Amino acid sequence: MKLSDLIVTDAIVPHLAATNRDDAIAELIAALVDAGALPADGAGDISAAVLKREAQVSTGIGKGVAFPHARIKGVRRAVAVIGRRPEGIDFKSLDGQPVEMVLLLLSNSEDPDEHLEAMETIFQHVHRQAFRDQLKACETREEIAAMVQTADSAAA
Repeated sequence: MKLSDLIVTDAIVPHLAATNRDDAIAELIAALVDAGALPADGAGDISAAVLKREAQVSTGIGKGVAFPHARIKGVRRAVAVIGRRPEGIDFKSLDGQPVEMVLLLLSNSEDPDEHLEAMETIFQHVHRQAFRDQLKACETREEIAAMVQTADSAAA
């Protein structure tokens, strides 16, 4: 599975308006709805499911990255979106540092294998310093989308 297979390009948010974790998650879900990747009538339930998962343990994995994720009934296939907030957001990260990059993953609740494969794909990228540095340098949706394509080529 490639990162570019997961990321919904039209939903990428290069400059999140949100200043806190819950609003950042809601903003990314809204972006996925606006891009047609999620049904509008399910956005509230999806947001609640992601926040319920977040309440169990923070998905702020450190090094400026958060990786909120949830398995959602009715999601047809795994979808992900990237949001950036250079000013940082308190995600209660494991390292105590603010999060500048949020990668939200949603997948079908009835396909745990796809969810695990998608998580592994994203983890492989976000754990690489070069990927994080390149993502931090991107200013536009187009730059982020191109960087994702390049990252897929480098990982192959």
